[in-house]
Amino acid sequence: MVGREKELKIRFAPGRCELVEEDVDIPSRRALITGATGLLGRAVFKEFHENNWNAVGCGYRRAQPRFEQINLLDSVAVHDIIHDFQPHVIVHCAAERRPDVVENQPEAASQLNVAASGNLAKEAAGVGAFLIYISTDYVFDGTSPPYKETDIPNPLNLYGKTKLEGEKVVLENNEGAAVLRIPVLYGEVERLEESAVTVMFDKVQFSNKSANMDHWQQRFPTNVKDVASVCRQLAEKRMLDPSIRGTFHWSGNEQMTKYEMACAIADAFNLPSSHLRPITDCPVVGALRPRNAQLDCSKLEMLGIGQRTPFRAGIKESLWPFLIDKRWRQTVFH
Repeated sequence: MVGREKELKIRFAPGRCELVEEDVDIPSRRALITGATGLLGRAVFKEFHENNWNAVGCGYRRAQPRFEQINLLDSVAVHDIIHDFQPHVIVHCAAERRPDVVENQPEAASQLNVAASGNLAKEAAGVGAFLIYISTDYVFDGTSPPYKETDIPNPLNLYGKTKLEGEKVVLENNEGAAVLRIPVLYGEVERLEESAVTVMFDKVQFSNKSANMDHWQQRFPTNVKDVASVCRQLAEKRMLDPSIRGTFHWSGNEQMTKYEMACAIADAFNLPSSHLRPITDCPVVGALRPRNAQLDCSKLEMLGIGQRTPFRAGIKESLWPFLIDKRWRQTVFH
C-alpha cells in the first residue's frame, strides 16, 4: 500500500556535498490531522505516521516548519488543503479546550469549536473522507455516571455546550462522520501547562510549600497515546466497514481526583506528598465542572478497539524531563 515519489537529499562525501534525487516510499492511506501542534494532535500525527499512513498535520501559530499552517476559520484554505491532499481520514483535534477561556472568549471559542467543525465536516463529505471529531466528557452534567453514547447530554459550562454544538453540526453536515468523546488528557507535554494533569507537577515537587488540591471532581486521566491509537484503529476499521460512524467514547479506567493524581505522581517519582492538602468542597471559582462524567467505553471495546496505559507508567514517562531534583532520577530509573 505504498507509492513512489522523488525526494531531494543532500549527500556528503569527503571534500564535497551534492544534491541527489532518491525514490522514497509514500503510503497510499492518507490522514489529515488538525491541531497537530497540540498535545493530542502531536500524538495522533505520530501514531498515523508510524503505522504506514501518509500523515499531514496542520496547525496555526506553531505550525511551521513541521506542519501545514492553516487557519481553520478560512474556508478557502480548508477547502484547498482537503481537495489537494484528498485524505481518507481527517482527525479533528483542533479546539479551544480550556473551559475558563471559553467563558471569557465565547465568540472566538464558538467559531473554532462549532463553525469551523461544521465546515470541515462538509469538506470531508465532499471528498469522501472519514471525519473523526474529538469531543469531551463535559457534554454531560456528571450526575448519573457512567454515560453511554445514547445518554442525553446536559453540559454545565460553555465549553461543553460549544463541543456539543460542534458534534451536532458535524453529524448534520456529514452523516458518515464519527464523534469521539474523551476526558482529561495527559502525555508528553512540551510545557507542564499543556495538560490539567501535568500542570500539577510543580506543586508536587515543591514540597516545602503546602498545596491545596481538588478532591471533589472525579476524573479519568487518559494518555494521548491511547486516544491516538483508538483514532487509528477506528479509521482502519472504518476503511473495511462503512457502518463505523456515529458517537463513541474512550477513557482511561482509573478514577482519580486531582489530589489523588498528585499523590500518584509523587509516588511515581518517590517524592513526598504530605504537603498536598485534599479539598473536598465543590470549586466555586471558574466555569462549572461535572462531578463525575465517567464515560462507558463498551461500544468501542465490543469492536475490539482500545488501548490503556496505566496512569503511573504513563505519567512517569510524561513528566521525568521536568524533574527538578535530578538526584531523584537515580532512584526512579536505576
